[in-house]
Amino acid sequence: MTTKISDIIVPEVFAPYIIERTVEISTLVLMGIVVPDPELDILAQRGGNLINMPFFTDLDGDDEILSDSGSLTPGGIGTGQDKAVLHMRGRAWGVNDLAMSLSGADPMGAIADLVAEYWNRREQDLIINTLTGVFADNIANDSSDLVSDISIEDGDNAADANKIGVDAVIDAKQKLGDAAGKLIALAIHSVVYSRLQKLNLIEFIPDARGEVNIPTYLGYRVIVNDNCPADAGSTSGYKYTSYLFGRGAIGRGEGNAPIPVETDRDSLAGEDYLIHRRHFLLHPRGVAWQASSVAGEAPTNAECAMAVNWNRVYERKNIRLVKLVTNG
Repeated sequence: MTTKISDIIVPEVFAPYIIERTVEISTLVLMGIVVPDPELDILAQRGGNLINMPFFTDLDGDDEILSDSGSLTPGGIGTGQDKAVLHMRGRAWGVNDLAMSLSGADPMGAIADLVAEYWNRREQDLIINTLTGVFADNIANDSSDLVSDISIEDGDNAADANKIGVDAVIDAKQKLGDAAGKLIALAIHSVVYSRLQKLNLIEFIPDARGEVNIPTYLGYRVIVNDNCPADAGSTSGYKYTSYLFGRGAIGRGEGNAPIPVETDRDSLAGEDYLIHRRHFLLHPRGVAWQASSVAGEAPTNAECAMAVNWNRVYERKNIRLVKLVTNG
Protein backbone atom coordinates (compact mmCIF):
# COMPACT_ATOMS: atom_id res chain seq x y z
CA MET A 1 0.00 0.00 0.00
CA THR A 2 1.35 3.44 -0.95
CA THR A 3 2.24 5.85 1.85
CA LYS A 4 0.35 9.13 1.56
CA ILE A 5 1.01 12.53 3.06
CA SER A 6 -2.01 12.02 5.32
CA ASP A 7 -0.35 8.90 6.71
CA ILE A 8 2.72 10.75 7.96
CA ILE A 9 1.38 14.21 8.84
CA VAL A 10 -0.45 14.57 12.16
CA PRO A 11 -1.82 18.16 12.06
CA GLU A 12 -2.00 18.76 15.82
CA VAL A 13 1.64 17.67 16.12
CA PHE A 14 2.95 19.13 12.87
CA ALA A 15 1.97 22.79 13.33
CA PRO A 16 3.49 23.34 16.81
CA TYR A 17 6.64 21.46 15.82
CA ILE A 18 7.14 23.65 12.74
CA ILE A 19 6.77 26.81 14.82
CA GLU A 20 9.24 25.54 17.40
CA ARG A 21 11.72 24.41 14.75
CA THR A 22 11.46 27.70 12.81
CA VAL A 23 12.35 29.63 15.96
CA GLU A 24 15.15 27.20 16.80
CA ILE A 25 16.98 27.69 13.49
CA SER A 26 16.42 31.45 13.13
CA THR A 27 19.72 33.31 13.26
CA LEU A 28 17.92 36.49 14.27
CA VAL A 29 16.26 34.69 17.19
CA LEU A 30 19.53 33.03 18.23
CA MET A 31 21.23 36.44 18.22
CA GLY A 32 18.52 37.88 20.46
CA ILE A 33 17.33 40.38 17.84
CA VAL A 34 13.94 38.76 17.31
CA VAL A 35 12.53 37.76 20.69
CA PRO A 36 9.50 35.45 21.05
CA ASP A 37 7.15 37.16 23.48
CA PRO A 38 4.36 35.29 25.32
CA GLU A 39 2.39 38.53 25.59
CA LEU A 40 2.52 38.96 21.82
CA ASP A 41 1.39 35.33 21.46
CA ILE A 42 -1.70 36.19 23.49
CA LEU A 43 -2.37 39.35 21.48
CA ALA A 44 -1.94 37.48 18.19
CA GLN A 45 -4.54 34.91 19.27
CA ARG A 46 -7.26 37.36 20.32
CA GLY A 47 -8.60 37.97 16.84
CA GLY A 48 -8.43 40.92 14.49
CA ASN A 49 -5.60 41.87 12.19
CA LEU A 50 -4.44 44.99 14.09
CA ILE A 51 -2.89 44.65 17.52
CA ASN A 52 -2.99 47.72 19.79
CA MET A 53 -0.23 47.99 22.40
CA PRO A 54 -0.57 51.09 24.62
CA PHE A 55 2.47 52.17 26.62
CA PHE A 56 3.54 54.83 29.14
CA THR A 57 6.01 57.46 28.03
CA ASP A 58 8.99 58.44 30.18
CA LEU A 59 8.69 60.96 33.02
CA ASP A 60 9.81 64.50 32.28
CA GLY A 61 9.93 67.95 33.89
CA ASP A 62 12.43 69.53 36.28
CA ASP A 63 12.74 68.52 39.89
CA GLU A 64 11.76 71.11 42.50
CA ILE A 65 13.38 72.59 45.57
CA LEU A 66 11.72 71.44 48.76
CA SER A 67 10.35 74.23 50.90
CA ASP A 68 8.37 74.52 54.14
CA SER A 69 6.30 77.28 52.61
CA GLY A 70 5.18 75.68 49.39
CA SER A 71 3.97 72.44 47.85
CA LEU A 72 5.37 70.32 45.08
CA THR A 73 3.60 70.59 41.73
CA PRO A 74 2.32 67.17 40.68
CA GLY A 75 3.21 66.02 37.20
CA GLY A 76 1.61 63.33 35.11
CA ILE A 77 2.68 60.50 32.91
CA GLY A 78 1.98 60.40 29.21
CA THR A 79 0.81 57.49 27.11
CA GLY A 80 1.40 56.31 23.57
CA GLN A 81 0.10 53.62 21.26
CA ASP A 82 2.20 51.08 19.45
CA LYS A 83 0.40 48.97 16.88
CA ALA A 84 1.34 45.70 15.17
CA VAL A 85 -0.17 43.94 12.19
CA LEU A 86 -1.07 40.27 12.12
CA HIS A 87 0.63 38.53 9.22
CA MET A 88 -1.48 35.80 7.67
CA ARG A 89 0.48 33.59 5.33
CA GLY A 90 0.13 30.15 3.82
CA ARG A 91 1.80 27.76 1.42
CA ALA A 92 0.79 24.52 -0.24
CA TRP A 93 2.99 21.79 -1.67
CA GLY A 94 1.89 19.05 -4.00
CA VAL A 95 3.84 16.51 -6.05
CA ASN A 96 3.27 12.94 -7.09
CA ASP A 97 6.40 11.52 -5.56
CA LEU A 98 6.68 13.64 -2.41
CA ALA A 99 5.67 10.84 -0.04
CA MET A 100 8.15 8.47 -1.69
CA SER A 101 11.02 10.98 -1.40
CA LEU A 102 10.24 11.45 2.28
CA SER A 103 9.70 7.79 3.19
CA GLY A 104 12.99 7.31 5.04
CA ALA A 105 13.50 6.46 8.69
CA ASP A 106 11.84 9.68 9.84
CA PRO A 107 9.56 11.08 7.11
CA MET A 108 7.79 13.39 9.57
CA GLY A 109 11.11 14.88 10.67
CA ALA A 110 12.24 15.29 7.05
CA ILE A 111 9.09 17.17 6.07
CA ALA A 112 9.21 19.28 9.22
CA ASP A 113 12.83 20.24 8.61
CA LEU A 114 12.09 21.31 5.04
CA VAL A 115 9.03 23.35 5.99
CA ALA A 116 10.76 25.00 8.96
CA GLU A 117 13.68 26.09 6.77
CA TYR A 118 11.18 27.47 4.28
CA TRP A 119 9.37 29.57 6.91
CA ASN A 120 12.65 30.72 8.39
CA ARG A 121 13.67 32.15 5.01
CA ARG A 122 10.27 33.74 4.52
CA GLU A 123 10.40 35.39 7.95
CA GLN A 124 13.81 36.86 7.17
CA ASP A 125 12.47 38.23 3.88
CA LEU A 126 9.56 39.79 5.75
CA ILE A 127 11.85 41.35 8.35
CA ILE A 128 14.08 42.94 5.70
CA ASN A 129 11.03 44.38 3.92
CA THR A 130 9.69 45.64 7.24
CA LEU A 131 12.99 47.38 7.98
CA THR A 132 12.90 48.94 4.50
CA GLY A 133 9.54 50.49 5.32
CA VAL A 134 10.51 51.51 8.86
CA PHE A 135 13.61 53.38 7.68
CA ALA A 136 11.82 54.87 4.69
CA ASP A 137 9.40 56.38 7.21
CA ASN A 138 12.37 57.56 9.29
CA ILE A 139 13.89 59.33 6.29
CA ALA A 140 10.57 60.90 5.34
CA ASN A 141 9.43 62.05 8.77
CA ASP A 142 12.31 62.05 11.27
CA SER A 143 15.19 63.69 9.39
CA SER A 144 17.02 60.36 9.01
CA ASP A 145 17.93 60.41 12.70
CA LEU A 146 18.36 56.63 12.65
CA VAL A 147 20.09 56.44 9.25
CA SER A 148 23.78 56.95 8.47
CA ASP A 149 24.37 57.11 4.71
CA ILE A 150 27.99 57.55 3.58
CA SER A 151 27.50 56.06 0.12
CA ILE A 152 27.83 57.81 -3.23
CA GLU A 153 25.94 57.15 -6.45
CA ASP A 154 29.18 56.37 -8.33
CA GLY A 155 29.85 53.22 -6.36
CA ASP A 156 32.61 51.90 -8.61
CA ASN A 157 34.71 54.93 -7.68
CA ALA A 158 33.89 54.96 -3.98
CA ALA A 159 36.73 55.71 -1.56
CA ASP A 160 37.35 54.02 1.78
CA ALA A 161 35.36 56.84 3.39
CA ASN A 162 32.28 55.55 1.52
CA LYS A 163 32.73 51.94 2.61
CA ILE A 164 32.22 50.08 5.84
CA GLY A 165 34.92 50.43 8.47
CA VAL A 166 35.50 51.43 12.06
CA ASP A 167 34.46 55.06 11.58
CA ALA A 168 31.35 54.12 9.60
CA VAL A 169 30.04 51.73 12.25
CA ILE A 170 30.90 54.00 15.18
CA ASP A 171 29.19 56.96 13.51
CA ALA A 172 26.13 54.79 12.82
CA LYS A 173 25.83 53.50 16.38
CA GLN A 174 26.11 57.08 17.63
CA LYS A 175 22.66 57.69 16.13
CA LEU A 176 21.42 56.29 19.45
CA GLY A 177 23.74 58.51 21.49
CA ASP A 178 24.23 57.28 25.04
CA ALA A 179 21.77 54.45 24.34
CA ALA A 180 24.09 52.91 21.72
CA GLY A 181 25.12 50.25 24.24
CA LYS A 182 21.79 48.53 23.47
CA LEU A 183 23.11 47.53 20.03
CA ILE A 184 24.48 44.00 19.90
CA ALA A 185 24.51 42.79 16.29
CA LEU A 186 25.31 43.88 12.75
CA ALA A 187 23.50 42.43 9.71
CA ILE A 188 25.43 42.89 6.46
CA HIS A 189 25.43 41.78 2.83
CA SER A 190 28.05 39.20 1.86
CA VAL A 191 29.87 41.82 -0.26
CA VAL A 192 30.29 44.01 2.81
CA TYR A 193 31.36 40.99 4.86
CA SER A 194 33.98 40.11 2.25
CA ARG A 195 35.47 43.61 2.56
CA LEU A 196 35.82 43.18 6.32
CA GLN A 197 37.39 39.77 5.77
CA LYS A 198 39.95 41.21 3.33
CA LEU A 199 40.83 43.86 5.89
CA ASN A 200 41.24 41.06 8.45
CA LEU A 201 38.77 42.77 10.77
CA ILE A 202 36.47 39.82 11.52
CA GLU A 203 37.04 38.05 14.83
CA PHE A 204 35.44 34.80 15.93
CA ILE A 205 34.12 33.80 19.32
CA PRO A 206 32.96 30.39 20.62
CA ASP A 207 29.33 29.39 20.49
CA ALA A 208 27.46 27.60 23.30
CA ARG A 209 29.26 24.34 22.40
CA GLY A 210 32.70 25.93 22.54
CA GLU A 211 33.15 25.92 18.77
CA VAL A 212 34.78 29.12 17.52
CA ASN A 213 32.43 30.01 14.68
CA ILE A 214 30.52 33.20 15.55
CA PRO A 215 31.88 36.18 13.56
CA THR A 216 32.10 39.54 15.32
CA TYR A 217 33.15 43.05 14.36
CA LEU A 218 33.86 45.79 16.93
CA GLY A 219 32.17 43.55 19.47
CA TYR A 220 28.98 43.20 17.42
CA ARG A 221 27.85 39.77 16.32
CA VAL A 222 27.80 39.66 12.54
CA ILE A 223 24.89 38.25 10.55
CA VAL A 224 25.64 37.75 6.85
CA ASN A 225 22.45 37.87 4.80
CA ASP A 226 22.16 38.70 1.11
CA ASN A 227 18.59 39.84 1.73
CA CYS A 228 20.15 43.04 3.08
CA PRO A 229 19.41 45.54 0.29
CA ALA A 230 21.94 46.10 -2.49
CA ASP A 231 20.71 49.00 -4.61
CA ALA A 232 22.35 50.07 -7.86
CA GLY A 233 23.92 53.51 -7.75
CA SER A 234 22.53 56.00 -10.24
CA THR A 235 25.99 56.26 -11.86
CA SER A 236 27.71 52.93 -11.15
CA GLY A 237 28.22 50.23 -8.56
CA TYR A 238 26.01 49.50 -5.60
CA LYS A 239 24.88 50.93 -2.28
CA TYR A 240 24.66 48.30 0.46
CA THR A 241 22.39 48.55 3.49
CA SER A 242 23.55 47.17 6.83
CA TYR A 243 21.58 47.12 10.06
CA LEU A 244 22.62 47.52 13.68
CA PHE A 245 20.23 45.76 16.04
CA GLY A 246 19.57 45.88 19.74
CA ARG A 247 18.35 42.92 21.76
CA GLY A 248 14.63 42.41 21.27
CA ALA A 249 14.40 45.03 18.52
CA ILE A 250 11.70 42.90 16.89
CA GLY A 251 9.00 41.17 18.87
CA ARG A 252 7.61 37.85 17.72
CA GLY A 253 4.20 36.39 18.48
CA GLU A 254 2.50 33.29 17.14
CA GLY A 255 -1.24 33.28 16.50
CA ASN A 256 -3.64 30.53 15.60
CA ALA A 257 -4.75 30.05 12.01
CA PRO A 258 -8.24 28.46 11.99
CA ILE A 259 -6.94 25.40 10.12
CA PRO A 260 -3.14 25.55 10.27
CA VAL A 261 -2.44 22.23 8.57
CA GLU A 262 -4.40 20.24 6.00
CA THR A 263 -3.65 17.32 3.73
CA ASP A 264 -5.49 16.43 0.57
CA ARG A 265 -5.27 14.13 -2.41
CA ASP A 266 -6.38 14.39 -6.01
CA SER A 267 -6.81 10.71 -6.78
CA LEU A 268 -7.36 11.19 -10.51
CA ALA A 269 -4.15 13.20 -10.86
CA GLY A 270 -2.26 11.11 -8.34
CA GLU A 271 -1.33 14.29 -6.44
CA ASP A 272 -0.81 14.56 -2.68
CA TYR A 273 -1.03 17.99 -1.05
CA LEU A 274 0.27 19.51 2.15
CA ILE A 275 -1.20 22.91 3.10
CA HIS A 276 0.26 25.04 5.87
CA ARG A 277 -1.21 28.33 7.17
CA ARG A 278 0.20 30.70 9.79
CA HIS A 279 -0.87 33.78 11.74
CA PHE A 280 2.01 35.60 13.44
CA LEU A 281 3.52 38.92 14.50
CA LEU A 282 6.99 40.19 13.61
CA HIS A 283 6.90 43.74 14.95
CA PRO A 284 9.65 46.37 15.16
CA ARG A 285 9.11 47.65 18.67
CA GLY A 286 8.16 51.30 18.85
CA VAL A 287 7.22 51.74 15.18
CA ALA A 288 3.46 51.53 14.80
CA TRP A 289 1.75 49.91 11.83
CA GLN A 290 -0.51 52.37 9.97
CA ALA A 291 -2.16 50.23 7.25
CA SER A 292 -2.30 53.33 5.05
CA SER A 293 -1.78 51.40 1.84
CA VAL A 294 -2.81 47.74 2.11
CA ALA A 295 -5.01 46.01 -0.44
CA GLY A 296 -5.85 42.78 1.40
CA GLU A 297 -6.65 41.61 4.91
CA ALA A 298 -2.93 41.33 5.68
CA PRO A 299 0.05 43.09 4.10
CA THR A 300 2.38 41.72 1.46
CA ASN A 301 6.15 42.06 1.74
CA ALA A 302 5.99 44.95 -0.74
CA GLU A 303 3.41 46.76 1.40
CA CYS A 304 5.55 46.25 4.50
CA ALA A 305 8.36 48.02 2.64
CA MET A 306 6.29 51.19 2.17
CA ALA A 307 7.01 54.24 4.36
CA VAL A 308 3.32 55.24 4.59
CA ASN A 309 2.51 52.07 6.52
CA TRP A 310 4.78 52.92 9.48
CA ASN A 311 5.07 55.66 12.08
CA ARG A 312 7.56 55.84 14.96
CA VAL A 313 5.90 56.21 18.36
CA TYR A 314 8.87 55.56 20.70
CA GLU A 315 11.57 58.10 21.39
CA ARG A 316 14.59 57.74 19.12
CA LYS A 317 16.87 56.27 21.78
CA ASN A 318 14.32 53.57 22.58
CA ILE A 319 14.32 52.26 19.01
CA ARG A 320 16.88 49.47 18.86
CA LEU A 321 17.54 49.80 15.13
CA VAL A 322 20.05 51.80 13.05
CA LYS A 323 20.58 51.75 9.31
CA LEU A 324 24.01 52.16 7.66
CA VAL A 325 24.43 52.61 3.89
CA THR A 326 27.84 52.15 2.29
CA ASN A 327 29.35 51.30 -1.10
CA GLY A 328 30.81 48.07 0.18
